[in-house]
This record gives sequence, C-alpha cells and structure tokens, in this order.
Amino acid sequence: MLTRIVRLEFQKDKTEDFEEIFNSSKELIRGFEGCEYLSLHKDHSNTSVYFTLSKWTNETALNTYRGSKLFKETWAKTKVLFCEKPKAYSLDQLVELI
Repeated sequence: MLTRIVRLEFQKDKTEDFEEIFNSSKELIRGFEGCEYLSLHKDHSNTSVYFTLSKWTNETALNTYRGSKLFKETWAKTKVLFCEKPKAYSLDQLVELI
C-alpha cells in the first residue's frame, strides 16, 4: 500500500473553485482502479492550504492514475488556482493503530 499526501496552496480567492473541482471529481478518483482511500483536508491555521491523502495498492496504480485522462483534466483545472508549487509525498506505511 502506498500513501500519497499532496500539499496544495491556493490563491485566497480560488479556494471555493478548488473545492468545486475536487467535489466534482472525488468519486471518479476514488473509483479509479488501485485507489483504496481518498480524503481532503484543510489546514487549520491557513485556509488557503489543503492536503489530499490517498492510498493506492502500489506505485504502479498511482502512476497509472497520474497518466490518465481524468488526472490530466482535473490537474489542468486545478493548477491555475495555485499560489505556490504543490508538494507531494509518497509514503510506505509502517504502523497503523485503529
């Protein structure tokens, strides 16, 4: 399982636009083969900063999604809203307590 966390910082007046884009694509992303989990988070202190957290069966599944039409179309709409370059992290989980 691969966990992907992406930090996104938007222009202050574009956060609602991003939320609309995310809400219109979230079911498609979550339904993409290999995606096991998807969530969206907003920074508690800086409301222009969001984080997506997704879990993928493996790196191949994530890269297949990143090469897909769905990703390319969604990213094209999203990237014009940024005020900072996004930061992405791919993590291997070591421990989970539920």
